[in-house]
Amino acid sequence: MTANTPLSRRRFLRSSSACIALPILESLGFRKFVSAAPVNVRPKRLIFMGFGWGVTRETWFPDQKQTGADFVLPAGLAPLERHRKDITVVQNCTNKFSNEAHWGSTFWLTGANRYAEPGQGFSNSISADQVAAAHLGNDTRFTSLQLGTPEAQEQGHGPGLSMAWDARGKPIAGVDHPDALFHRLFSAEKVSLKERQIHLAQKRSVLDLLTGELRSLKRRLSAADSQKVEEYAQSIRDIETRLGKEEKWMGVVKPAAPMGPPREGLKGREEIGLMYDLMLAAMQTDSSRVFTYRQPVNSLLSDLGVPYTGHDLTHYEPSQGDRMEFSQKRDAAQSALLAGFLDKLKSIQEPDGSRLFDHVTLAYGSNISSIHFLNNCPTILAGGGAGIRLGQHLVLPKDTPLCNVWLTLLQGVGIATERHGDSTGPVSALRA
Repeated sequence: MTANTPLSRRRFLRSSSACIALPILESLGFRKFVSAAPVNVRPKRLIFMGFGWGVTRETWFPDQKQTGADFVLPAGLAPLERHRKDITVVQNCTNKFSNEAHWGSTFWLTGANRYAEPGQGFSNSISADQVAAAHLGNDTRFTSLQLGTPEAQEQGHGPGLSMAWDARGKPIAGVDHPDALFHRLFSAEKVSLKERQIHLAQKRSVLDLLTGELRSLKRRLSAADSQKVEEYAQSIRDIETRLGKEEKWMGVVKPAAPMGPPREGLKGREEIGLMYDLMLAAMQTDSSRVFTYRQPVNSLLSDLGVPYTGHDLTHYEPSQGDRMEFSQKRDAAQSALLAGFLDKLKSIQEPDGSRLFDHVTLAYGSNISSIHFLNNCPTILAGGGAGIRLGQHLVLPKDTPLCNVWLTLLQGVGIATERHGDSTGPVSALRA
């Protein structure tokens, strides 16, 4: 390297005899780890956080007559009052193909028709986060991070291993415990680099053998069977892509954790708050730029002293019993946790002096509205990453595709796509 050679972290890593993680240096354009962002341009981050079982319809949604900046946050959103100028509440969005009132996130980010495949009782398509991950995740250790919760279907989420679905509509696994996520992000590998390289070579050898066998097999199959084999071959190609990413980062030491390891067994508000903190830590260390979080409901209710499950609360009656009161208590608790997350996004300063909040796009909501209804999906947007207009209550035409909102966010973070799911076009009123 000469004195006139432009500085880059990749050049440092290639020329060094040992692989080490460099600190954040202004000479590297404020780039963290292997970031490819131009000088003085912070990377975009996209976060989708969903909950099951919906909300209390009477006290969560703002009055539809109060649109624009002149709106009052109802009781269910009252904890967000200090962020009112930095959030946008969107009403009247729906996934038109949704027909299962217990599935709060299965199709939330895809807008898919579960019967789209002839003869199949279930199919899905790519989720909005994975569209983003293909563009925003190339320069980070983790292309995307999927956070979850155990027993997700009991929490009102529906089928899936997380909220993320790949390009073939197949579920992507998530991390369901804060301690597991912490160790994935920050703990040193227990297996030596040489052993991991050997294991990786063995995996590649097996995949090469399978690929060759599949080519030979396809020549002897019917059209229908060839299609099945092609789907299998695509799954192998996906594995090869992941192995390539693994190889790229194998010799790069994980960053130091900006927080201590979590206690095991956390539930309710502590669990959700810690998952939020781990997302912040992952963004601070540029470990990933795309996140989904399939949040728990039942453990939150237990933490709040609510004697009902999330499903039971969906059957509240305004004039009967205490279920509506407990449903409202859950709404307020979820909003308070979200408000705390926004506080931290605003408080964390980026290397160029801006706030982390200014480069994040956050979507928060559910595919379930209230009492098993699937229209008017609860939707809150925040953050400056996608250039959307904040500080407003936006009431769209009835049954506007929720995917129109996702399309707007995807285009806002620089992804050149003309449609997503069942979208009919971006929402112009969201664009700043």
